[in-house]
Amino acid sequence: MGRVTTDSQTVDTPAGDARVTWHRAGRPRLVLALGHGAGGGVEARDLRALAAALPARGVTVALVEQPWRVAGKKVAPAPKTLDTAWRALWPALAAAGPPVVAGGRSAGARVACRTARELGAHAVLALSFPLHPPGRPEKSRAAELLETGVPALVVQGGNDPFGKPSAYPDPASGSVPYELVGIPYGDHGFAVPKRAPYTQDEALELITRSVAAWLDGLREC
Repeated sequence: MGRVTTDSQTVDTPAGDARVTWHRAGRPRLVLALGHGAGGGVEARDLRALAAALPARGVTVALVEQPWRVAGKKVAPAPKTLDTAWRALWPALAAAGPPVVAGGRSAGARVACRTARELGAHAVLALSFPLHPPGRPEKSRAAELLETGVPALVVQGGNDPFGKPSAYPDPASGSVPYELVGIPYGDHGFAVPKRAPYTQDEALELITRSVAAWLDGLREC
């Protein structure tokens, strides 16, 4: 797929400067834009693994840092502010050329789901989607996932306190059916305990392999 290059871009938004770190495929067929969660940045293990693995498969990965994170703040703003910044930086993502798959982990996944239809995202990748607050399954956020209006893949840890795979609604119950991949023993950050029958590296390989296969299937969408 050609040589992989990396570069950084600052994008002005109403919430402040956002930063996009590009991991560019030589001849990209898709762009996968990934936002981070409310408790961390683009250094998350799953985001790093996808950025390392996918460009060789023809997918440019854009790791997006929200303005609050770029500014060095420790607490994420309200969801509305996150959505505003994501909308403002979307043209920079779309300018890369190929169709853009919107994605992210945790709070970043929610942003991608809420804005996918209006921004014209090709699809949505939701990593560790926070289906509900820990211990509060009655506070479901399933509607955000079910109403993306585009194909979606959810990758969820088997022990995620924000929603285990078994807690998810019927994939066919939304406006467009979504797919769900469970990562056994994984927590909200996809960390697996030592007692798991496979290693942390193998867990990350399962994530990257599953996402790559799903992206391959989008070619005909």
